[in-house]
Amino acid sequence: MQSNVFNTRFVGHSFVKLVKVDSTNNYLKNLLSNFEPLPQGTVIMADEQFAGRGQSNHKWLSQKGKNLTFSIFLMPNFLAVQQQFKLNQAITLGITDCLIKLLGNNCKIKWPNDIYFNADKIGGILIENTVRGHKISESVVGIGLNVNQKQFDSSLKNANSLAHILGVDFDLIGLLGDILKAIEIRYDMLEAGMISVLDKDFTQRLLGLNTLCQFSNRNEIFWASIVDVSETGLLILETETGQKWFNVKEVMMVI
Repeated sequence: MQSNVFNTRFVGHSFVKLVKVDSTNNYLKNLLSNFEPLPQGTVIMADEQFAGRGQSNHKWLSQKGKNLTFSIFLMPNFLAVQQQFKLNQAITLGITDCLIKLLGNNCKIKWPNDIYFNADKIGGILIENTVRGHKISESVVGIGLNVNQKQFDSSLKNANSLAHILGVDFDLIGLLGDILKAIEIRYDMLEAGMISVLDKDFTQRLLGLNTLCQFSNRNEIFWASIVDVSETGLLILETETGQKWFNVKEVMMVI
């Protein structure tokens, strides 16, 4: 385990780089289940994941050594269980804070936790929380970002990468350091109780905000526009019949 690799206050000060692993989230959770003492901010990165997971157990496919696949260990015990979406906001905002400097304002958050450039997906997040009492005691934050990969499996609709968009390859460790720093800033805002700022920034950065888009709700396709996100992370849509609220498993944007 390396120490103080990145120019951050605590995120990434403990850093493990693996050649190959099923998933960095699983690796980190296994360390925790074996009562391994881990400092908050520990980062596990892998050159290759052979069983990476996204939201709702979707697979995250990544070319070996080309992209960023990593997990961060956090202890947000200042958050109540019903505030867990606030952590998602802080993480997605941190990532996009960094990427907007490279990609401009067309870098967006696709609710609830995907990172997009225009209509193309470039990253995703999977947060797994442990709850004790009414608080979140531990969080394993898994992040996948397409960086230097230029070719994608035909099954991956709308996949893209930084290198393909910008025409240059990136130093993965250097980019990781920039992302960790940006995440740490947003996490500090969360711990300081700056919830209204995170809410406003997250909503303003949503893909499809105040824009008529297609959505899928089970077997139904309908048109609606995103107007807001609730305190607990529900998506608020303006439909033909008025405002409706949806959770993650109830609706998805059709792109």
